[in-house]
Amino acid sequence: MREDAVKVGDKAPDFELERQDGGLFRLNDLLKKNKNVVLYFYPKDSTPGCTKQACEFRDQYETLKQYGAEVVGISSDSVTSHKRFERIHHLPFTLLSDKGGQVRGLYGVPRKLGFLPGRVTYIIDKNGIVRYVFNSMSKPREHVTTAVEVLSEISREAKQAG
Repeated sequence: MREDAVKVGDKAPDFELERQDGGLFRLNDLLKKNKNVVLYFYPKDSTPGCTKQACEFRDQYETLKQYGAEVVGISSDSVTSHKRFERIHHLPFTLLSDKGGQVRGLYGVPRKLGFLPGRVTYIIDKNGIVRYVFNSMSKPREHVTTAVEVLSEISREAKQAG
């Protein structure tokens, strides 16, 4: 990860991007709804690893929601590409188009081999604090199992504190 990359304990930077339905998404708007956020950056719609990852998030979506989380995927693909990807795979969560890679840069998501967009998942709690960062190009499904484990722990902590 880059030195300036968002790390565990950092406040998650707010951003605004276009959703697959053409509307605008702001991270802070979701946090204001008292949601944990699974923010995942992925290389490209409809590639084998990205499809496995998206379908695994889809299959675990109800579990993630039980932990008060919303899933948000970001790639540099177009809104049209996201709509097709969502429709073909019945994805119940938001996909955002980061055409110029500004948000990817804001979070410091690394590139693989210098040119391939990286695959990084950030678990952000309801207070906007990054609680976990998982970076792995070769283990797309582990991003999802890790998210479930971390959200389970955050939920346990909240119950103990409350």
